[in-house]
Amino acid sequence: MKKQETTKKEAVKVIPLGGLEQIGMNITAFEYGESIIVVDCGLSFPEDEMLGIDLVIPDITYLKENASKVKGFVITHGHEDHIGALPYVMKELNVPIYATKLTMGIIENKFKEHGLIKCTKRKVIKYGQSINLGEFRIEFIRINHSISDAAALAIYSPAGIIVHTGDFKVDYTPVRGETIDLARFGELGKKGVLALMCDSTNVMKPGFTMSERTVGKTFDNIFAENARSRIIVATFASNVDRVQQIINSAAKYGRKVVIEGRSMVNIITTAMELGYITMPENLLIDIEQMRNYTDEQLVVITTGSQGEAMAALSRIAASIHRKISIKPGDTVIFSSTPIPGNEKSVSKVINELSMKGAKVIFQDTHVSGHACQEEIKLIYALTRPKYAVPVHGEYRHLKTHADLAEGMGILKDNIFLLSSGDVLEISEEKAGVTGRVPAHGILVDGLGVGDVGNIVLRDRQHLSENGLIIVVITLEKYSNQLLAGPDLVSRGFVYVREAENLMDEAKLVVNESLDKCYSKNITDWGKIKNEVKESLGDYIWKKTKRNPMILPIIMEV
Repeated sequence: MKKQETTKKEAVKVIPLGGLEQIGMNITAFEYGESIIVVDCGLSFPEDEMLGIDLVIPDITYLKENASKVKGFVITHGHEDHIGALPYVMKELNVPIYATKLTMGIIENKFKEHGLIKCTKRKVIKYGQSINLGEFRIEFIRINHSISDAAALAIYSPAGIIVHTGDFKVDYTPVRGETIDLARFGELGKKGVLALMCDSTNVMKPGFTMSERTVGKTFDNIFAENARSRIIVATFASNVDRVQQIINSAAKYGRKVVIEGRSMVNIITTAMELGYITMPENLLIDIEQMRNYTDEQLVVITTGSQGEAMAALSRIAASIHRKISIKPGDTVIFSSTPIPGNEKSVSKVINELSMKGAKVIFQDTHVSGHACQEEIKLIYALTRPKYAVPVHGEYRHLKTHADLAEGMGILKDNIFLLSSGDVLEISEEKAGVTGRVPAHGILVDGLGVGDVGNIVLRDRQHLSENGLIIVVITLEKYSNQLLAGPDLVSRGFVYVREAENLMDEAKLVVNESLDKCYSKNITDWGKIKNEVKESLGDYIWKKTKRNPMILPIIMEV
């Protein structure tokens, strides 16, 4: 019995609350004894069937239940899928946040919008620095990614060292800063790594990811070839190094730079204040000053490379942007690849731009910020972990990653394909999934957080596919005699003026079902409504093979 207790004491729990079997919403809790630390706190964007939903944030029920144990949030980098949910989570679970300089700058931007700056504890950490949080010690390790100041984490616990790569690539010629600290990964490997949690986003691609610097050369070529055009570049707001390269090309070819799109302005302002973007004096101009310059003197850097409906580029393409309109001869560069699921929106924007006479360029203008197979193998070779836990990816990514880990000599039984919510207990002796915690995404719609659930979504789906019929009936108080109606109102089902016969017959059907209720002495409104719903639903299905939502309303006079 005693031996079992010691084994139990030695296990560290790894609890992903998001980011597995999906790209986005990355958040993982690590628990040992009375201490919990949380790595990242991201959001994901809604899927097509989540009608009207703005974003999805992680379910932190488990963290709230164990709030006294939570020592802090440790953030790897400043992308939305790693920091986007922090403002929502901090309102419920106010604990310290630890991150590198630029990451913290972007988080503080968000907190200003949500009015959280004064009530949250934040600490900026440097590479190589360690922080002690309860039973854990966390070390920040330099890596490369598509945003500056990204870090991997070495998480020291009494059970052993867990290495969490965060999002990473191996870039030997980064635009800013130094190369990934491979030596530190090697040193950790010599000490003995209990488990490696490694990024799986690009695991299906063989070879190496190209250096970010290659995009700079492409920009130079495009700027030289399109010397007489106005150039508009769409990219991710958070890709600070990409923006720097666009600025470099603009300066080289004597063009002024305009920045458009709220998130782009916010992040670039933060990056410039913190010294992560350097810009020659007088290169940046306000959007209002564009009219003072000719087309060949201008570059516009904008958001909207993913075809998002309200982003600046989409509004420009649809001619609803107040300050910029596309004209023949413009050159538009898409400096990103569509995130899976966004291909249609991106194609739509490209078509709209082309119809207005713009030249659209999207080849060779982007490189990924994620490691391909050879870089992932390199991390395995350096860290030599006992256990492998692939993270950040859909199931197909995680499965491919598991095969790669096995190829690198990790025992099949020591590779864990987790789902969000699984509780993985790891010790030197053994590892296994021992339970589950709640980990469903919480839907955010406007100011409502979590008030839209499956039932509301199902109703929205039903309404969007089949429309609505409202049946208004007025009954006399006490006697339940029909005084007025039934009146039928249709929305999204049929155009009433062209379907008068159908609506007239539908009224007769409702009358018949009311007569049926009277003959059976049914006075309960709930039963009357159900009878109306069923009979009208059957009639409409027979006549139209459609299934609208039917909403009976009974008024009493």
